[in-house]
Amino acid sequence: MQSGRKSATRDEWKRGYRDGYSRGVHLACCEAVARRLPPASAVQRDLKVLYIPQGFAAIDRGVIEGLRETVRQPIVGDARDMLRLAETARPDLVLVLNGLHTFPADHASQIDRIRALGIKTAVWFVDDPYFTDDSAKVATHYDHVFTHELSCVPFYKNIGCPDVRYLPLAVSTTLYRPLAVDSRYCSDICFIGVGFPNRVRLFNRLVPYFSRKRVVIIGPLWNRLQGYRSIAGRVHLQRVSEEESVKYYNGASVVINLHRAPDDPKYNRNSRNIPALSINPRTYEIAACGAFQLTDVREDLPSFYTPGYDIATYESADDLLGRLEHYLRHEDERRRIALRGLSRTIREHTFPNRLRWLLDAVFGPADANQNAENAKEG
Repeated sequence: MQSGRKSATRDEWKRGYRDGYSRGVHLACCEAVARRLPPASAVQRDLKVLYIPQGFAAIDRGVIEGLRETVRQPIVGDARDMLRLAETARPDLVLVLNGLHTFPADHASQIDRIRALGIKTAVWFVDDPYFTDDSAKVATHYDHVFTHELSCVPFYKNIGCPDVRYLPLAVSTTLYRPLAVDSRYCSDICFIGVGFPNRVRLFNRLVPYFSRKRVVIIGPLWNRLQGYRSIAGRVHLQRVSEEESVKYYNGASVVINLHRAPDDPKYNRNSRNIPALSINPRTYEIAACGAFQLTDVREDLPSFYTPGYDIATYESADDLLGRLEHYLRHEDERRRIALRGLSRTIREHTFPNRLRWLLDAVFGPADANQNAENAKEG
């Protein structure tokens, strides 16, 4: 028995050494990628923007950071007090994230009164299409509607919104980033998210495979898996903070990304069955960690990443199983794809980039405004 324990300890030591060496190399490569990228634009518009968060920590943080880079005076408010804040601060724009769930019942009337003050208003829906029954009730009260879901643009136009734009989500690269992690965060395969029915159905096919791998699954409702008991020690049924999710992403050889279904009546409020075409924030977040991900395919994915080049995809449970086995055996290939995904994310998919586009849509291109100011001064 003693010799068996020594052997197991040697095996664990060897695996730990391999993991540590591999992750050290990967972090060095991530650092090299970041250093090669050009510095971000530091141009700020001469605007005062009152931002009303939703309570989605990672997205709210990204928007606030983005506003600090793109406007002269960002102000962060509270949904219960946004009318008073608007009356006091007189911003050029009130920007609301989502406007659902945690917002007060008089949300729409507050927006109407803010508009009556001559202040521009905009909402960015980031829960589409899953809660469109609710968003439809408030969307028409805004001057400008932005949605991260491509399929919802015609929906909002059809219900009478005056200006509707597609604005994809992004990532906070100060939160989601490559970093060294303790061995307790290391795994072969990682998934973080709620165990919605479509996810449970797919993972049911993979439980026997998962039982032979270092797997971590984090989120509520996963105790409904068939064969749950065989992997119960690898499933954490509580949500984790964004900071903890970053560590798990960094510690995983492969991170699975599986979008929720738009037609689930139990967990969605999408009675019109509007399809889901656009990618979730997790796609950007995993990539920003320099982690390798396998994601299911949304129609709009190729607009942001190139499958097989800077992201890897799967189409079914059997396909996912085969690709997991392939990529777990080919570390260099995983690393190349992950590093390309990291580079593209930092270059293209940050909140300052998205907010510059939003501000251009509301106020016109920044260069045109500057030319107009110069003409006045002349």
